[in-house]
Amino acid sequence: MSGTRAPAAALRDRLWQAVLEGSEYDAVDVVRDGLGTGWDEEGLLLDVVAAVQEKIGAEWAANRIGVAQEHAATAINERVITALVHGPASGRPSPPARGRVTVACVAGEWHAFPARLVAEVLRLRGWRVDYLGAQTPTPHLVAHQHQTYSDAVLLSGSIPTHLPAAHTAITACQAVGVPVLAGGSAFGEDGRFARLLGADAWAADARGAAAVLEAGLPRPTAVRQAVDDLPHLVDQEYTMVVQSRSRLVREVLTGLESRFPATRGYSDAQRERTAEDLVHIVDFLATALYLDDAELFTGFLAWTAGVLSARGVPERSLVAGLDVLAERLHDFPRGLRLVREGRAHLEDRSVRPTVGPSASA
Repeated sequence: MSGTRAPAAALRDRLWQAVLEGSEYDAVDVVRDGLGTGWDEEGLLLDVVAAVQEKIGAEWAANRIGVAQEHAATAINERVITALVHGPASGRPSPPARGRVTVACVAGEWHAFPARLVAEVLRLRGWRVDYLGAQTPTPHLVAHQHQTYSDAVLLSGSIPTHLPAAHTAITACQAVGVPVLAGGSAFGEDGRFARLLGADAWAADARGAAAVLEAGLPRPTAVRQAVDDLPHLVDQEYTMVVQSRSRLVREVLTGLESRFPATRGYSDAQRERTAEDLVHIVDFLATALYLDDAELFTGFLAWTAGVLSARGVPERSLVAGLDVLAERLHDFPRGLRLVREGRAHLEDRSVRPTVGPSASA
């Protein structure tokens, strides 16, 4: 083994190039070379592989790589993880045996990569891990707790629209006496949604999750309902918007033809993409109603505006869609307020002067 550890930036650059070119063998060679220069598995997982995976998502959002390339790169990174953690173990110290935990994604959540990283890091640290992978329905998650009575459930979510399902999972696991440690971007950078939904703990990353588990999580004793955490749900706006989603999307899509005439000439494929965007907008609106959090909705709109702009779709089309949606929400005071705040946020972005190097972009 070399006495000089390879710089993390150099390994990340090499791994990025390998996944971009679709070269699985080169990608695996990067982490194996890292091991040979003094890196351990955990460091490579979190400081190299995870960083490259984050870049994959950012490059897709900026429209510099396509969906197929994003999927291929992610699949290669998955295989890199497998090669790294299941490679030759000669000389690897055996970590002390700890407890047993379950790592799972929220129902509906297909972005399993962050959960996989957490699972592997915990295994490396001596935990027995039941990794249930993507999209774990809550009844099956709870059934698994009846069988194993884990020391904790680590619940991963990347998309905020799955937070209502996460709330159900949190309260259901706690009802059978198993604490829940939440993680992933869906729960907010500061974990505020994890706290709002009553999770026993939150961690920003795999190392943080390991530290929480090592400190110990007490088993919950109280049984709660969703309305206990979120009393505003009694107004039923969240439920009614969810039930009206298909109708709202159809009506907004039709209304856009007068508010944004360019949509009249859309191809079938363009109309399908627009309908998908509207579904996401309504879903985020519903989630913001569930949490009573305007920032969740405005933040999503700002991100969407950036993604659309990178693909040559003007931001005013998004504003026009919000105007039509607002007309359909006249009986939903909280929903109408959220849509108006979202529209104002977009308009504020469009008139705000740009400073710094990007001003000429």
